[in-house]
Parts: sequence; C-alpha cells; structure tokens
Amino acid sequence: MVSAESLFGPIDPAPDAGYVDAPPRMGFFTDTSVCIGCKACEVACKEWNLVPDHGLDLLGMSYDNTGALTANSWRHVAFIEQPRPLGAESPALAGTATGPSGSAHLAERASTPPGVPNTDPGLPPAPHPGPAAAMAASPEFLGMPGTDLPGRQERAGQRTDLRWLMMSDVCKHCTHAACLDVCPTGSLFRTEFGTVVVQEDICNGCGYCISACPYGVIDQRKGDGRAWKCTLCYDRLRDNRVPACAQACPTESIQYGPLDELRERAQRRVERLHADGVPEARLYGHDENDGVGGDGAFFLLLDEPEVYGLPPDPIVTTRDLPDMWRRAGLAALAMAGAAVAAFVGRRSA
Repeated sequence: MVSAESLFGPIDPAPDAGYVDAPPRMGFFTDTSVCIGCKACEVACKEWNLVPDHGLDLLGMSYDNTGALTANSWRHVAFIEQPRPLGAESPALAGTATGPSGSAHLAERASTPPGVPNTDPGLPPAPHPGPAAAMAASPEFLGMPGTDLPGRQERAGQRTDLRWLMMSDVCKHCTHAACLDVCPTGSLFRTEFGTVVVQEDICNGCGYCISACPYGVIDQRKGDGRAWKCTLCYDRLRDNRVPACAQACPTESIQYGPLDELRERAQRRVERLHADGVPEARLYGHDENDGVGGDGAFFLLLDEPEVYGLPPDPIVTTRDLPDMWRRAGLAALAMAGAAVAAFVGRRSA
C-alpha cells in the first residue's frame, strides 16, 4: 500500500524503502538537444542485458524502427519530423535538424582539448572527440544535423525544412512508482540507488504493473508472459560502473550520475539554451512536486511532451489507494455492524 509520506511531498525513495545509509540516488538526464539518433544506446542496452532483438519491423516512420518501449526495447530512440517554414525557428535553431545542439554543440565541445575540463557551466565535461563526434559535427554528413536536409520542399510558395527531434526514451524510475504498489509477488523492488527493477524469476505475469505505469513503459514478452523493462543496469551500478547506454552515447546526450547533480546541470543547460535564443527548451520529469514525485530519468525537450509521446501531467495511478482501502474498511465495518444489529434485534423479538 502507498504510504502517506510517499504520496505527499518529496521523498528519497531508497531510505523510504528501508535502506540504511543508502548511497546517493542515481539516475539519467537525457539532453535531447544533442541526440543524433545513432541508436548506440539501443544496441548497448540489448548487448549488455541480453535483450532479444525486436525483429525487422520497418514501421515506415522515418528512422524509428522500434516505435515504442517494449519488453524487447528497453531504450527507444524516437525520431519526430516537423516541417517548418524556413526562418520560423529561433536563430540558434535555424539550419539545424535537432537544434543548437546538433553540429554546433558538438563542434564547441570537440574544440576543448582532451583532458581539459570545460569552463562553460552549461556543458558537461568534454570527452575525447572521437570519430562519431567529428562526423556529427560535419554538416555534410548525410542524415545528421546540417544545412541541406533531405525533405526540403516548396509548399504554397514557401520553402520548408524538416526539423528532426530525437529522443532516447527509457523507464522513468519514478519516485512514487505505482508498479511497485500493485505487484503481488514482490517481483518489482526498489534498489539502494533509488531505481526500480523487475526480478524476472519472481514475476508471475499478472500484468498489473503494465496498467499501473503512467508512462506505458512496462511490457510483457510474447511467449514469455513476464514483465520486462530497463533496470538502469543495476548489476553495473553495484560495481560502480556507468550504465551501458550512457557509456555508449557518443554525444553525452544520456548522462548518468547522482540525481541532484544532474538536475543542477540540466537547469544550467536550459538557461544556456534560453540565452542562445531557444525559448522552447524545457525540462520534463525533474520536478519533485509533480504527479509522480519526480523521475529518476528525466529529459530536456525542445517541444511539448506530447510531441515526444510523453504524458503532459503524469500521476501515480495508485494515489487513491489509501482512501479506497479506508472507505472499503469503513463500509465493511458498517455492514458488519448492520448485520450484528439485525441479529440482535431478531433475537430480542
């Protein structure tokens, strides 16, 4: 049952779950403004966690070949194409596919010598500029952020460009996780890092967690029946290693670390983008006072959440359980009292 503490006000989920001297809460910050859609995160996740292949489903939706988070896709790289009149975007976004982010951001980071920390507080430390970063920084690299995108067309006498919004979606590891509340076997549990993990050897395939998730993350595997989702590489965390997806990301779009530090870094990044003329930049899932108490995996978006297939106002679906149990208990007591009164009245008659 959901505790009153976990429904009202921010909590630290690991200590609330009973962990003594728990380490800092760990999580993901995904900066979609620097995502290049390479899908390295998808591949790394599958390889490390032995996730089965998704099949060769050609969805006919741009380069999005998975479509959504599923039992066989714990990371989903979404591609959203937005036709826009040329010049309608802010100056910082004009001429790029994913925002200031694409080539300009990578070129800026690549200019920092290896081993020298960035002095810009709005940027994460620059890694060694490898081949992927160099290719992404080139406008001529086909299909990457650039100035001459395929799909440019004349529409009603006005030239339009395609803006690509890319996002690597994942389980949010909610602070108030409804999936934990409804699991009857204890298959789902809260780790000492504040993340939520499914133990497949205990899952009985009831599916309650699937309908309880406000994000539609959890899924059952065909021919298996059990629930599967991202574990935030719990086995790697216990060995003090970076999750596979964040390790593989060439642009550091996926950043891993203590959640408090990530939130501060994300806020600086948003302020930087706003100063650069990108007012649509916003954070999603970072607020501890939202309907799920904040997420352990949150995002920087360049448009409304609905554009990315995210609910605008997620709420923990089990928030009314305490009241429901109290009302059911009162109703049961009232019925028992009425039955006793009727029995006593009949005996006295």
